[in-house]
Amino acid sequence: MTRREHFKKNIVLYGALAANLGIAAAKFFAAAITGSSSMLTEGVHSLVDSGNQVLLLYGQKRAARPPDRLHPFGYGRELYFWAFVVAILIFAVGAGVSVYEGIAHIREPEPLRDPTINYVVLGFAFMLEGTAWTIAVREFNTKRHGTRWWASVRQSKDPAGFIVLFEDSAAMLGLVVAAVGVWASHHYGDPSIDGIASVLIGTVLAAVALLLAREAKGLIIGEAADPRLIDSIREAIAKRPEITAVNHVRTIHTAPESVFVAISADFRDDLPMGEAERLIEAMEADLKAISSVVSSVYIRPEKRQDAVLDLP
Repeated sequence: MTRREHFKKNIVLYGALAANLGIAAAKFFAAAITGSSSMLTEGVHSLVDSGNQVLLLYGQKRAARPPDRLHPFGYGRELYFWAFVVAILIFAVGAGVSVYEGIAHIREPEPLRDPTINYVVLGFAFMLEGTAWTIAVREFNTKRHGTRWWASVRQSKDPAGFIVLFEDSAAMLGLVVAAVGVWASHHYGDPSIDGIASVLIGTVLAAVALLLAREAKGLIIGEAADPRLIDSIREAIAKRPEITAVNHVRTIHTAPESVFVAISADFRDDLPMGEAERLIEAMEADLKAISSVVSSVYIRPEKRQDAVLDLP
C-alpha cells in the first residue's frame, strides 16, 4: 500500500488527529487564562482523543504485518487489542480526570473571570470537531449500506471507524456541556456549576468508553462474518452435485477485511480421492471469488451423522 492509499484509507483518523491537537492546545490556553474546570477537562479530553488516534494508526500498522510461523493467520486482530486499549484510556484518563477535576472545582471553586476567551475557543473547537465529525459520518455511511446505525456498529469489524465516530460525537456533546457550564456559572454567579459541567463531561466519556470496550471485547474474542456472506458460502457448497450435505460453515474475522472459513461437508460416497481433492480446490477458489475478505478456507469431508452441525 502506497502512502497516498494509506492516507486515503485513514483519512478519518488523520483528520481527527489534526483537529484534536489544535483543539487541545486552544483549550489548555483558555483554561490557563480563565481557570475554567470544564475547559481544562475538555483539553484533557482532546489530548486523550489525539493519543487514541495515534494508537489506532499504530495498531493498523502492526496489524498489516504478513503471516509468519508464530502467527500463521497474520496479525490483523492486533488492531482489536489497541481498540480495547483506547477504550481503557478514555475511561481511565478522559473520564477519570474530568470527574476528579470537576469534584475538585465544586469543593474549591475558581474565582469567576472574563469568559470571552472560553467562548472563542469553544466556537473554534466546535468548528474543527464538526469538520472531523462530518468526515467520520460520511466514511461510516459508505460502509453501512443502508443498515441502521446501531446495527452497523454491532456488525462492524473495523474498530477505527466507529471509535472515531463515537469519540467525535462525545466531543461535540462535551463542548455543548462545557459552553452551558461556563455560561451558567457566570449567569448565576456560581463557579461550582463549572465543576458540575466537568463531572457531566466525565460521565459522557465513561459511557462511551464502556460501549467501545464492549465492542472491542467481542472483536478480540472473535466474531463471525456477515450472515449474508455465510449464506452465500453455504449455497455455493450445497449446489455442488458431489456434496450431499453441508454440516456446518464456521467463520471468524482474523482482521477487519480478512475472514477464515471452516466447512464440514458430506461428500458423495463413490467420489474418488483424486476427484475429491480437485473438487476441494475448485470450491476454495469459488469461495474466494464470492468475496475478497475470504482469505483462508478449510474444507473437511465428514459424514453427516458424525459431524457437529451448525450452531443455533
